Amino acid sequence: MPRGAKRASLDVPRPDVIVDFNCSQGLLFILLKNIGARSAYNVRTVFDQPLRGLGGQKCISELQLFRRVDFIPPGKEFSQLVDPIAAWFQHAYPSRYAITIHYDDREGNSFAEHITHNLEIYKDLGTISFPGGSHA
Repeated sequence: MPRGAKRASLDVPRPDVIVDFNCSQGLLFILLKNIGARSAYNVRTVFDQPLRGLGGQKCISELQLFRRVDFIPPGKEFSQLVDPIAAWFQHAYPSRYAITIHYDDREGNSFAEHITHNLEIYKDLGTISFPGGSHA
């Protein structure tokens, strides 16, 4: 726990901010979401290594979305396209990411969530091509 941080009681509703990945219609997305019951403030996300995407042209982990968001109400979700999943795996990107999300509640209590993702689970997901070039 950071120096000077207060510890909230476990039985009091609180914010709960996560970073997750989702694969939909052959596209890989990264999500920042408050799944808790209260608003989160001063949300900062730290990746153990850079997360590249959009054909290698953008460092997703350095977007303002992950550097600092001042306010995330309960249920709010931000979604950012990383890459088409097949293209992402063609690059020599790491598949495991350790991510830490730091945030506060309205009273100034500080929280940190540590999440490890292994993107290899998305490697075997297939897509279906329909006439006209669309995928599902």
